[in-house]
Amino acid sequence: MIDMQEAFREPSSGWAVEGYRSIEPVVSKLADSFGDRVVWTRFVRDPREDRAWAAYYDHWPSFRLPETDPAWALTLPVPEKAPVVTLPTFSKWGPELEGIVGDAPLVMCGVATECCVFGTAFAAADAGRGVTVVADACAGASVALHEQALVLLGQLSPLVTVTTSDRLG
Repeated sequence: MIDMQEAFREPSSGWAVEGYRSIEPVVSKLADSFGDRVVWTRFVRDPREDRAWAAYYDHWPSFRLPETDPAWALTLPVPEKAPVVTLPTFSKWGPELEGIVGDAPLVMCGVATECCVFGTAFAAADAGRGVTVVADACAGASVALHEQALVLLGQLSPLVTVTTSDRLG
């Protein structure tokens, strides 16, 4: 699960994701079907704002929020012992996530397709991991950006497979 957070669900947010609420039931159903194999992720600002991140948050000053701010809260129920990877980067792929998932297939859903989903899928594929992106369980800042990201992800085949929740099997 990638970044199913209040900052992206709230329509008045500068980071609102078009279609967020429409994918919530699909993401929730996938979470239920994967059970204890789900890894939740959160994008949270690093207060150090290293290098270009300072300019990024100059552009988005309303998101200079502490990690405990409700904007960073996950919007779906997370089981008590479920792993949550919290990083200040778009991609969540790295030693922590790899250590949790091991050699298991990586099936991804969440937001935003053109940002955190794309970044994580690309980094995992670049590391030689097979990745499946569930298109109808992802949403982007706009429908057009979502669709464009899916086209780009599809170009990474066979490292990345784009499918739907109905075809996931």
